[in-house]
Amino acid sequence: MTAAAKLDVTPEEYLARERLAQSKSEYYDGEIFAMAGSSEAHSLISANILRELSHQLFEKPCRVYNSDLKVCATETSYAYPDVTVVCGEPAFQDAEADVLLNPTAIVEVLSPATEGWDRGGKFERYRERVSLQEYLLMAQDRAHLERYARQPRGEWLLSVVDGRDGALSLPSLGCRLELARVYHLVTFPKDPVPRP
Repeated sequence: MTAAAKLDVTPEEYLARERLAQSKSEYYDGEIFAMAGSSEAHSLISANILRELSHQLFEKPCRVYNSDLKVCATETSYAYPDVTVVCGEPAFQDAEADVLLNPTAIVEVLSPATEGWDRGGKFERYRERVSLQEYLLMAQDRAHLERYARQPRGEWLLSVVDGRDGALSLPSLGCRLELARVYHLVTFPKDPVPRP
């Protein structure tokens, strides 16, 4: 996330502007933040997760969306998660069908510039969506997955998996992520450079 473009923009102004924009911006409490481009690792991890979840959920009543679909986290917060899953019928804010209201699971791939926000303010806002059951944070500098799962009384339980041989079940979706597949073709900074 980069610096705010303008202060005191209403949610309605943001949506009208965003629907005409050539690039994506997120909106938090009256401020618009331009989204930066992503690294190769970030793009690969997002695509791998999208592929894995889409394949596993193919015959289930779930939809998997890429980072082009906005999620309304609160009345004054709109974000573009890297991957969003809805099980059941999706609910949209209006007839444009470009702002989702009922995510079941959200995945964010961490980057140095956004990690603090993804863990803190963004997750705090996502938690206000009662439909959200799982929030996944994926590292891009190592094989590492953090899963936050909503508990019956509203608490969030953290599970952590490290290493390409790790795997984690996602009960709200009825599927499982294997880190070897999520990190397929991803080279980490400390990996040896392949020789020709």
